[in-house]
Amino acid sequence: MPAHSETRRLPYTAQQMYDLVADVGDYPKFLPWTAAARIRSTTDKGDHTEMLADLVISFKVFREQFGSRVQLWPEEKRIDTAYIDGPFKHMDSTWRFEDVPEAEGGGSLVHFDVDFEFRNRLLQGAAGMFFNQAMQTIVRAFERRAQELYGQP
Repeated sequence: MPAHSETRRLPYTAQQMYDLVADVGDYPKFLPWTAAARIRSTTDKGDHTEMLADLVISFKVFREQFGSRVQLWPEEKRIDTAYIDGPFKHMDSTWRFEDVPEAEGGGSLVHFDVDFEFRNRLLQGAAGMFFNQAMQTIVRAFERRAQELYGQP
């Protein structure tokens, strides 16, 4: 089961990065291998919002759709994603965003954790070969998107 954890310090606020990652519908505009995104529903749960979303992932000969339950926690600036249906046995990810005090240079720390396993052994084997590189590529894509949206500080 591939798992990946990464923390990056970026020159953007925690709120800016939270908003960027929470905008699942925009993922096909900038996220590698994301061919399409559809928001099935968004429900206000009081202290958080629950979004049901589908992503279509396309890589070489593989094209798979999967559904996720995305929990948006605005006060905590945390986004939890849990797998609903598609090619995985399981898939969970968490994004956490925290501001760095101006006295320490400002910006924010972005924490990303993901753990998943494909049902198909061939897909799982292929994923295992390039998993860490792919996860780093995804995190860098969010960073580039922040530069596009918020400018180069």
